[in-house]
Amino acid sequence: MIKIDAHQHYWSYDPVNYNWINDDMKILKRDFLPDDLSPILKENNFDGSVAVQARPSAEENTFLLNLADHHEIIKGVVGWVDLQAENVEKQLEELAKHPKLCGIRHLVQDEPDDQFLLRKDFKRGISYLKKYDLTYDILIFPRHLPAAIEFVQDFPEQKFVLDHIAKPYIKDHKIDNWAKGLMALAKHPKVFCKLSGMVTEAVWNQWTESDFKPYLDVVFEAFGSDRLMIGSDWPVCTLSGEYDEVIKIVDNYIESNVSGREREKILGQNAVQFYGLNI
Repeated sequence: MIKIDAHQHYWSYDPVNYNWINDDMKILKRDFLPDDLSPILKENNFDGSVAVQARPSAEENTFLLNLADHHEIIKGVVGWVDLQAENVEKQLEELAKHPKLCGIRHLVQDEPDDQFLLRKDFKRGISYLKKYDLTYDILIFPRHLPAAIEFVQDFPEQKFVLDHIAKPYIKDHKIDNWAKGLMALAKHPKVFCKLSGMVTEAVWNQWTESDFKPYLDVVFEAFGSDRLMIGSDWPVCTLSGEYDEVIKIVDNYIESNVSGREREKILGQNAVQFYGLNI
């Protein structure tokens, strides 16, 4: 069985480029590189991972793709491009030449405009992704779901994946509005979802697996086993749990709720298919 961690990050830490890492996250204020993750993946029987951008800069692409060239465990890279730039197509054309560049992400959750996804110039950038066989990772909070639903409707052939199940308010046990939005988003067949990022939306280091079950129930009903993929969100996940603990949340849930064939899809095959990974 192929196992792929569909969402993790690398960085050589400095406080300017990674200014989102605040004092509450001080354990993240150091380098996290493939030599750190490789033994962890091996211990958890993963064949590799997808490295996702963690800062909005062209230098991030150079950094991650260089790592991918030298580390076999990196099966794909989700990079960053200014999708509102006039020369966005030229940038995408150049980046897409790298065989491990599989997708693009923008930190929409950090934008002050809750309707950012619907901006004309942003959508213009998105319109070029399919031409270069690139996916798009949707990083949002629950309040952005209405815009996201309208957004994906404009691109029926574009492959999207929702990061971190849209970051529901797990620590506050809020679910209804998020669930309604998630179900609506999932009606679009080209939208996938990553089972990742949940522990940092719970009370850090004080959660139990039962805290996540109501949210996982909704996600599985919405997307089904064909459009879900497991992700650790390492090293961000270490704010609230060890790698193996985070992975076990999903692993234990699917062990109890889906067939062996469906489990294989969620743990690796869906990520390979969605991102077009060369395994």
